[in-house]
Amino acid sequence: MTDNDSEGNPTMNREQNNSRSMTVSRVIEASPKRVYEAFLNPDELAQWLPPTGFSAEVHHLEPEEGGTFRATFTGETEELTEYGSTFSGTYRELVPGERIVYTESFETDAPEMAGEMTVTTIFEEVPDGTEITVRQEGIPEAIPPSDANEGWNDSLSNLGDVVQEA
Repeated sequence: MTDNDSEGNPTMNREQNNSRSMTVSRVIEASPKRVYEAFLNPDELAQWLPPTGFSAEVHHLEPEEGGTFRATFTGETEELTEYGSTFSGTYRELVPGERIVYTESFETDAPEMAGEMTVTTIFEEVPDGTEITVRQEGIPEAIPPSDANEGWNDSLSNLGDVVQEA
C-alpha cells in the first residue's frame, strides 16, 4: 500500500462511518432529570430499551464516567431468537439531565457485527417535557441504519411509557 492509499483510507472510513449513523428525536412528557435517570437505572433500562419483540437483562451498569455496562437482548418469538445479542460499553460523558455519551460493542465473533459504536443522547427541556435526541455512530455493517432508527424509535416510545407512569 502506498502512502497515498493509506492516507485515503481514513477519509473513506470516516465517510463509511457517517453513512453507518442515525439520529432520532422525540418529545417525552417528563422532566430531563427523570428521563436521564431512566437511562442509568438498570431495572428501568431493561423495561424500555429492548424494541418490540425483545426482552432485556442488564447484567451490570456502573453509572459513572469510565463505568461500564453489559446487557443482553433476547428475542421473545422463534423468529426473533436469532437476533438476540449481548452488548457492552463504557460511559464517556455523563452530564445529569443534559447528556450521556457511551460506547457500545456487540459480543460476537461475526465480523459484520464488529466495531465500536458511539451513542450520544441529548436531553433538552421543552414546554411539553423533554426533547431527547439520540445519535448512534459506527453501526455495524450487518445492521441497516434504518433498522437502528426503527429500533431507537420503538425504544423511545417505551421510555415515554416508563417515565410517564412513574
